[in-house]
Amino acid sequence: MRRIAGFEKVSREQYVKDFLNAFPEKSRAEAENVYAGIRLPERATKGSAGYDYFSPVDFTLKPGETVKIPTGVRARMEEGWVLCIFPRSGQGFKYRLQLNNTVGIIDSDYYFSDNEGHIMTRLTNDSNEGKMLTVRAGDGFLQGIFFPFGITEDDAAEGVRNGGFGSTDGR
Repeated sequence: MRRIAGFEKVSREQYVKDFLNAFPEKSRAEAENVYAGIRLPERATKGSAGYDYFSPVDFTLKPGETVKIPTGVRARMEEGWVLCIFPRSGQGFKYRLQLNNTVGIIDSDYYFSDNEGHIMTRLTNDSNEGKMLTVRAGDGFLQGIFFPFGITEDDAAEGVRNGGFGSTDGR
């Protein structure tokens, strides 16, 4: 296997800022406590393609409910690679857990953004069977897979990213 990437925690200040934005009812002390317990993504087995992301917080989603989770994780990767984020297969199958943007696309240059490339996710329990999903801090809830990608022969992109969602729209 070719080693092309690494996971890191975002800074404590970046995490606290993003955590309090997602959970305004929480305190700075609670955010710092959550930050201390962040676990970097790991593969479960030698044959796994996906790196399991572990929830930094407890959350429960009733059918139709949505939650924004700041993971505290950033990914450094070689140019020419992308990290795609998906719900864990079992949770998608059992609860129809979905990412609101269907698949998270983490580009290599996102690492250098003002938000330190902080990977955040918005999840929805889309169960049509009335199933409630409970995830505890430390449980796997997402998986990330690295993929190489190509570009067209006439590609001339020279823009520089500085942000996440929609940051490349304003050319």
